[in-house]
Formats: sequence, structure tokens, C-alpha cells
Amino acid sequence: MSERLRVGWLQIELAWEDPSANIRTVEELLARGAGSVAVWVLPEMWSTGFSLSAVGAEPEPGPALQAMQRWASRYEALFIGSVKVHSQGRLYNRAYVVRPDGVYFTYDKRHLFRLAGEEKLFTAGSTRLVVEWQGWRIAPLICYDLRFPVWSRRNREYDYDLLIYVANWPAVRHAHWAALLPARAIENQAYTLGVNRIGTDGQGYVYTGGSALYDPQGRIVLGSGGAAGAFQATLDKPSLLAYREAFPAWQDADAFRLEA
Repeated sequence: MSERLRVGWLQIELAWEDPSANIRTVEELLARGAGSVAVWVLPEMWSTGFSLSAVGAEPEPGPALQAMQRWASRYEALFIGSVKVHSQGRLYNRAYVVRPDGVYFTYDKRHLFRLAGEEKLFTAGSTRLVVEWQGWRIAPLICYDLRFPVWSRRNREYDYDLLIYVANWPAVRHAHWAALLPARAIENQAYTLGVNRIGTDGQGYVYTGGSALYDPQGRIVLGSGGAAGAFQATLDKPSLLAYREAFPAWQDADAFRLEA
């Protein structure tokens, strides 16, 4: 088990419905110096932007997943990010968690963004995911999931150390993003990382980034502001466990049952 975990994320502008261009962008950023990062996180639908159509959707395994497998192997790191996937006649907003050996795990976005009509085109997921890596338990979720605390509630069956939201969160609702991320960290007593994009998408929506890592007390460890680039921060397991032991609020959490 590693007492510390180095986490990196890319806050980038995404080329609209152009997987090849976005793969090149990620390649170039990583080539500048991936360092000793153990986990790299990309935004939601990083290969296409938040495009609500079948354009750029890939089979499994497709070019974006294969690129993540290459990077995971090359940099000996876990890679996380969501991709538009076409599977068995359905579209999914699917987060991949890819290990260096090429093995991958998937999480399909549970809460589809009704305001944009995402639920009309995509199929919602029904199960959550926790992946263990270097002694850390990592739970990936996607964008709109951030608004629904019951789905992310840490408990004995869904226990994690790092909660990750990959997103295309528009500037018009940035204040919600900035408020909800630390709230999830506080209520779950877990490190919480939100990775957003920047720039303007093919539908004219503006994104101002704001990717940030919060500690279990909701204090910001590192924020990206509106800058483009690669960012890195270190998580500390002893301090996480010590805080949970000193303030065991999780023991008093309400019991609940999730509906499929």
C-alpha cells in the first residue's frame, strides 16, 4: 500500500466530435512530462466533447479506449476518463478506468442531463464502481452525478478514499460546481477531485474549467482555475484515516436503499 498517491489531471479544450485531434492533444500534454503520477484523469467525453449524438461514438474497444490503454502502459499509471460508447445498439456515456496491463473497468453515467436531452439518446447506468490501485480505493462518477449526493454516498458497500467526477460543466453553472465538490468531500470524508474542460464547444456553450482537488474536510488542495494544461497533487492516506478516526461522522450516516 502506498501512503501517498500522486494524482494528475488534464484541463483542456476539446475539439468538437474529433477524437483524433483530442487524442493528439492528450498525447502532447503527457509527453511534456507525466512524471511519477500514479493516476491520470481526463474530462467527461474527452474524445468528442459533450456531443449528444452518435457522431464520434466508438465500439468497445475503440480508438479512445485503446489510446488510454497505451498511455496507461507507457506511463505505468491508472487512466480515467469518459467516452461516448456505442454498445449493443445503445449509446453510453462510459467512464473507463484503465490499468497499465490493459485491463479496464467501466462505469456508465447514472444521471443523464435532462436539460440537454441526454436521457433521450443515452442509456443510464445502474451500478457504481470502486477500483483499488496502489492501496487506494477510487470511485469514478460523471458530471451531473455531482448533484445527487445519495448516489455518491460512501458506506460499507461503497467505500472509497478518492471520489472523482469527470465533467463538461458549463460556465453558466460554475458556482454550483464550486459549491458541490467540497460538499461531497465533506459529507463523505474523502478526497474529491473534479476534472472539467475549458473553451467553447460545438453548440456554443462556454466552459471555464475550475478543476480542483479537495481534501476530506473540503479544503482545496489544488485548483486549476481557468488555465489549460496538466496539473498534479499528492494525496496522503495517514491524514485521511486519522481524520476519519478523529471525527467518525460516517458511523452516524442514515441507512438507505438505492433503487436500480
